[in-house]
Amino acid sequence: MLVRDVMTKNPVTVSAGATIREAAALLRERNIGGLPVMDGDRLVGMITESDILRLLETGRISDDLWLPSPLEVIEVPIREFINWEKTRHALTAIGEKEVRTVMSHPVVTIGEDADIEEAASLMLSKKIARLPVMRGNTLVGIVARSDIIRGIARTET
Repeated sequence: MLVRDVMTKNPVTVSAGATIREAAALLRERNIGGLPVMDGDRLVGMITESDILRLLETGRISDDLWLPSPLEVIEVPIREFINWEKTRHALTAIGEKEVRTVMSHPVVTIGEDADIEEAASLMLSKKIARLPVMRGNTLVGIVARSDIIRGIARTET
């Protein structure tokens, strides 16, 4: 079975100049885990839920703002170590960052004529959950792990 047989055609994309807030809204609204990032007609990266969540890791918000881990919140009253105004500002700043500053690149892609076994192998070796599908230099689809599983299930019946 080929990638073209299981891929989602015309995938939802986001512009490299869009904000993280816009990308997060697309992920939520479409109930998907990642988006190809476009600069005009050119695929330049991928942004995933994981890329966005990495921005919230303890200590990554800004150089002078430390956010506690969930365990620290339980151990110490939160009002003792968080400046709420500064936290709100830092989280707003994250939402306004451009996708291009957070996206994964270079992007790992696959051709539409590849076998799904090749796609599965590539996903496993690169530890990724989805692959943009290309026809030459043109994005024509996206294939996720779940698409491959559905394809395998169809061929077994």
